[in-house]
This record gives sequence, structure tokens and C-alpha cells, in this order.
Amino acid sequence: YTIINTNFSNFVKNNTMIQSMTGFGKAEVNFDKMNFTIEVKSLNSKNIDIKIKTPSSYRNREISIRNLIVKKLKRGKIELSIFRDNTKSTPSVFLNHELINNFIAQAQTISKEININTIFANALHIPNVIQKDDEELSDGEWNQVFNGIENAIDDLSKFRLDEGEKLQEDLKIRIFKITESLQKISPFAASRIEKVKTSLSLKLDAMKIENIDNNRFEQELIYYLEKQDISEEQVRLAAHLDYFNEFMNAASPNGKKLGFIAQEIGREINTLGSKSSNFNMQKIVVRMKDELEKMKEQILNVL
Repeated sequence: YTIINTNFSNFVKNNTMIQSMTGFGKAEVNFDKMNFTIEVKSLNSKNIDIKIKTPSSYRNREISIRNLIVKKLKRGKIELSIFRDNTKSTPSVFLNHELINNFIAQAQTISKEININTIFANALHIPNVIQKDDEELSDGEWNQVFNGIENAIDDLSKFRLDEGEKLQEDLKIRIFKITESLQKISPFAASRIEKVKTSLSLKLDAMKIENIDNNRFEQELIYYLEKQDISEEQVRLAAHLDYFNEFMNAASPNGKKLGFIAQEIGREINTLGSKSSNFNMQKIVVRMKDELEKMKEQILNVL
């Protein structure tokens, strides 16, 4: 059967297509009266999960921000925060006089004995009595802020690519080691079949059974040996390893697909293990399983 060449240089390519789901990006937008800082961070997730933190006066802009995140980041647990810092010297917080006066008037009507200081202190706890001076942005200013959001997301994407390069190198090492193990298992598999044939013949001779139907005996022996043969598993496992290595360079988010291929790799390794009566084969299978588990942990972080 044919498997991947185990020269490690064949596994390493300069082009990196894998992206991590973990990342951080930041951008700033400055105006005369206010400055904006945009931060976006991402963690791994099966789907896309978006949380946006922005001043309340810009909540109507969240749909356009969300659409941009979905378009550019595809998947992950995304948190985008917009911080506004007023640079003007005038207070950014003011009291709603109308609400306070209305509350005091009603409180005094109910009871003349209530101290005005007590009434005023309670009035400060009324919702919206303390308000922030969140000046609305013009369309031109918002476009600049939106460009800043896009720059922060692009900064995060670059971070994801850098992390993806590390993930890809680690995954290639794991694939390389499993491929090496697959080649090492072949001599033991061939010698094991010969040992099984010899062992069965010796046992049959020891039983001293006469009038054996040689044709039937050969058929049963072939059937038994076919059950012990692992050549099909070797071929399929080699194909899955090759496909995994090839698909890492796909120009699209490929974390889920790599996860599916890893599951198929695991099935073939498990079947090899169930047929590995030889101790040396079992040790090799254990090493393959160990590398596969490390692969699965890394794949969880792949976009």
C-alpha cells in the first residue's frame, strides 16, 4: 500500500491557510471633542457568538457592526467594545432638572414633614435623572469610527493568522509522527500473520486429528487471516492523513472539516488497535492515539 512520504520537509510549506479562533485587535479614532478606542477579542466557539459593548447613544449602529463581524471573522466567541473619551472641558454628566423638580413637588404634596435634603437625595436614585452628555456623531464621523472598527477587526485577523501558523506547524508535526508510526507498524503486521499461520499449524499437528479436509481447512485459515489483516485500515489511514495535510492549505475556514477528518483518522487507529495482538504493534498504536489526542485539542482552536 502507499502512504505519505515521511520526509518532514514535505509536510512544511511556506503558505499558511489555517487561522486560530483566538485573537485580539485594537484601533483608535480621534476627533477634536472626543476620542474612541475600539477593542475586539475572540475565543474559540463552535459557531459565531457576538457581544457588542458600546455607548447607549450608538446602539442603533449595532446591526452594521454585527454584520461586519460575521463577514470578516466567520466563527468564534467575539466581544467588541467601543470606549468613548470626551476631550472637552465641559462636564459630560448632567442632572435632569425637570425630573428632580417633579419628584420634589410630588413628595412635598404628600407630606410637608419630609426634609428637602432627604427628598433631593432620594431623587438622585430615579432612573435617568443622572444623564451622560453623549453627543451624537455625524454620518461622516460615524464612518470614521466604523473604519476604526474595521481596522480593529483586521488587526485581530492578523493575530489569528500568526496564531494559525503556530497551530499549523504543530498539526503537521502530529501528522508526521502518526505517518511514521503507520510505516513502522507494517513489518510487525506482516510477521504477525506468518506467526499466526505457524501457530495454527503446530496446534493442529499437536491435536493429531486424522482425515482433515485440507480444502475446508485452507478456507477457514484464509477467513481467519483476513479478519486479522490490517492492510485496508493502513490504506484508509494513509489516505486520511494525506487529506488532512492537504486540507490544511484550503483557502477557507477549515476547523470543522479538519475535525471530521480527525474523527476518521481515529476510527482507523482504533481498528488497528483492536487487531493488534502483537505487543510491538500495540505500543505503536498507543503512540498514534496520543498524537491524535494532541491534534484534536489544537483543532478546537482552528477557525
